[in-house]
Amino acid sequence: MSKVCQITGKKVITGNNVSHSNRKTKRTFAPNLHVKKFWVPEMGEWVSLKVSAAGLRTISKKGIYQALLEADKSGNLYK
Repeated sequence: MSKVCQITGKKVITGNNVSHSNRKTKRTFAPNLHVKKFWVPEMGEWVSLKVSAAGLRTISKKGIYQALLEADKSGNLYK
């Protein structure tokens, strides 16, 4: 599976390692992803998601059902 948060849409970005001599080499910045299972009372089932730390905060703030609806609307949620 790809390294993309299913709630926020955060994904891998690229940048540079910069040495002391200011030499630059390419590197990647991966999001802080975790595979978590959430109970969704409105649907009556468990949902397994790959979410970032920021996605977990979003779920805590808005609730899992609302976060899933918004992620589906924005196209971040895939099955």
